[in-house]
Amino acid sequence: MTDEIMADDRTGLQTAPPERPRAAKRWRKSLRRGLRRAIRGRLATSVLAAIIYAGLRLVHATQRKAPGSSDWRADLTRAHPAIVALWHGQHLLAPFFRPAELPYVALLSRNSDAELNANVVERFGIDTVRGSGGRAGADGSQKGGARALIALRRRLADTTGVCMIADVPKGTPREAGQGIVMLARISGRPVLPSAAVTSRRYVVKSSWDQTALPLPFGRIAVVVGDPIHVPHDADEAVMEAKRQEITRAIEAANMAAEHLARGVS
Repeated sequence: MTDEIMADDRTGLQTAPPERPRAAKRWRKSLRRGLRRAIRGRLATSVLAAIIYAGLRLVHATQRKAPGSSDWRADLTRAHPAIVALWHGQHLLAPFFRPAELPYVALLSRNSDAELNANVVERFGIDTVRGSGGRAGADGSQKGGARALIALRRRLADTTGVCMIADVPKGTPREAGQGIVMLARISGRPVLPSAAVTSRRYVVKSSWDQTALPLPFGRIAVVVGDPIHVPHDADEAVMEAKRQEITRAIEAANMAAEHLARGVS
């Protein structure tokens, strides 16, 4: 017998040895391909996040504060730790009015697009929690909502503020979900309805939330409304009433910021 050929004692015929299992080879090849894609994906995300971060820093450095804007530093410091609530589409401006001396964590979804957002946010020194707070139901169980809300409640207890987008991804723009109401109830911390608007911006009209990309050399208006508290024993009816109150308050802050950014008193 040799390495290549062996004889069958019963027939005297020479046969080739059994082939190595092809499934194992395919699996190893697929694994190598997957690892290469993952590495390239992480690298591309990191590079793009660095570009976006540098661009936002440039925009921030060239913005002038719109007259009439809230004293957001005093507002956020006085209520800290609080749940700072914004609409989708304004999330790129959230780091612009975060007091650097106060710790904050941002809730981001689990989808692949959020990887880029998380990379950018963390470059601003803001921690992230992944999950879906917007769609969390009464028990916070949907889309990892329970784990996300528990993690955020713990961070609030550790005197870390929370930045949270109030409306539901791919849902109705500018309508608060129950997740932010639930977080306020279980944490005992207030919701601060907030908005940030720049006078020069490019609106992505194809996006469901009309995402606004801030442009340099404009005015930025920041409006922070009065704190909204949710009782720890709130029932379903109270939770819904608070959800509507938060919706109205964020939109009021948004409309006020729009006027200030345009120079309308």
